[in-house]
Amino acid sequence: MKRKASAEWQKNLKEGKGTITTESKVLESAQYSFSTRFEEGKGTNPEELIAAAHAGCFSMALSHKLSEAGHTPDSVKTTATVTLDKLEGGFEVTSINLEVAAHVPGVTEAKFNELAEAAKTGCPISKLMNTTITMTAKLEAPAKA
Repeated sequence: MKRKASAEWQKNLKEGKGTITTESKVLESAQYSFSTRFEEGKGTNPEELIAAAHAGCFSMALSHKLSEAGHTPDSVKTTATVTLDKLEGGFEVTSINLEVAAHVPGVTEAKFNELAEAAKTGCPISKLMNTTITMTAKLEAPAKA
């Protein structure tokens, strides 16, 4: 299974702008810019998209772990907070915090915590944070005027 998204950026970092489009078209030419990433501008940014992906993936993973253990949840709500810090070598995602609230009939707190930890470790997006990244890059000729 493969999923795709694309991004296009125009001009320099501070005055430039970009768009992000997902294969499903849930996001189609969604605007992002310096101000949406480092200030409070209107639009999305890569860290927000990582947070959304992690929250969604973790909620599904925990629901699965709970169901496998015989405790089908009524709901699992997760908020992921991605922290982007400026370090000596440049900007870096330094942490992701998952805040989870779940309604799960019949599960003990100890069992819930055990399964939540297993979901955090096993969630594919959690694993992504420590993965191999490959790349194919090509330089295109500028458009002729």
